[in-house]
Amino acid sequence: MSTTKRTRAFAVFTVAALLLAACGDDDGDDATTTEADAPAETTAAPEETTAPADTEAPAVTSAVAPPSGEPVKIGILTSITSNFAPWGLQVRDGAQLAVDEINASGGAGGRPLELVIEDDQNSPEEAVPAYERLVEEGVVAVGGIISSSVGGATAPLAESNQIPTFLVKSGDQTILTPDSRFTFRTCLPAAPTVAGPIIEYAQENGLTKIGAIVADYPWGHAFQSSIETAVADADGIELQLEVAPVPEQDFTTYLRAIDEFGPDLLVATGHPPGGGPIIAQSNDLGMDVPVIGAYSPWALVMGGAGDLALGRYADFDCADYQSPEYQELARRFLEMSSDNTFMDDDAVAAYGIVTMIAEAIGEVGDDPAAIGEWLHTQEFDLPGYPFPLSWTEWGEMAAAQPLFSIAGEGPAPEGVNEAGDWYPETLLLPTPLTPYDPSTG
Repeated sequence: MSTTKRTRAFAVFTVAALLLAACGDDDGDDATTTEADAPAETTAAPEETTAPADTEAPAVTSAVAPPSGEPVKIGILTSITSNFAPWGLQVRDGAQLAVDEINASGGAGGRPLELVIEDDQNSPEEAVPAYERLVEEGVVAVGGIISSSVGGATAPLAESNQIPTFLVKSGDQTILTPDSRFTFRTCLPAAPTVAGPIIEYAQENGLTKIGAIVADYPWGHAFQSSIETAVADADGIELQLEVAPVPEQDFTTYLRAIDEFGPDLLVATGHPPGGGPIIAQSNDLGMDVPVIGAYSPWALVMGGAGDLALGRYADFDCADYQSPEYQELARRFLEMSSDNTFMDDDAVAAYGIVTMIAEAIGEVGDDPAAIGEWLHTQEFDLPGYPFPLSWTEWGEMAAAQPLFSIAGEGPAPEGVNEAGDWYPETLLLPTPLTPYDPSTG
């Protein structure tokens, strides 16, 4: 639901004084109308106090009317297969939950929603024809893009077709241009906003040697440039950086090179699929240092690292795992999802994307260009999000505040984690980020 700006108070854990900045519906967006309870039986009143015969009976609210008419199609372009599937399956199921709940509540503008899902296979070559198929299907918007390479390949199609297109984890800063009007970030901010706070954290904690592993694709390259620039501008910080292939799962060689450097901090932010293995393999080498992740699915990292991640692995999130709104949403998500054991922020973002599109349809109809224009005028308070979502003219998040969380022992709140007892603990909600301006890049 779109709202006016409001301030939220968040408890800050005393684990660390991290100032980080990288990578909702109010609980009423899909409120269902229920029949009023039938009046309770009462003892008959004395005759002299009986109500007149023309007294109206208590009103009974009718059930919400089911949606009707031609379905409004929403495209989901994400990684259902490939090494980014753990992200994409979250996107798919989060979007489906929103569609199911909105349709059960009367639809969008009275019409049913329908998902049209395409697998980009984490490949620009597959993503472009997949996007074109969605256009041919007549979708009013496209959401769920994870990979920066896919985001870079499809953003021009969003602009040329004037179809609102939502990035979830595509952080390459070159995706958005000063002329972008139909491409929107929803979770991971642009890469240049990510590395600076990591360097600030290192300085505040007396850490002078940073080891980093980045993946050999656009996001990894963008993060590499960002952290190298941040280190160059800092005093007393050294960097040892290794570049690995995106599918790599054996990081021993890269970690040995970093280990010889003697790092105080290990940064995996530039290699999203590598978080879990990097923790486990660095531990095997005796590198008992903190590890910062890359907006990776918590179940993926914890499944790969297990107890080794507890109190050691920290990551960025665009989901507030401590909020009652998130926890209520997560319980519904796990009830319907067969492929996921924890609701990560990718699913929260996808749920929010469908929610926003549905609200836009109710306000301006099913014209994609009108939907995109309307979205730029709104601010949304989405369930599970740690900050209100709105955009700059070019589609960057106007005031992103991604949470920074650390792997905690738990126990998790009841019904929200089928993957174990662990649970993310909030370290810090940073001040709103200054949006990256592509005209200055």
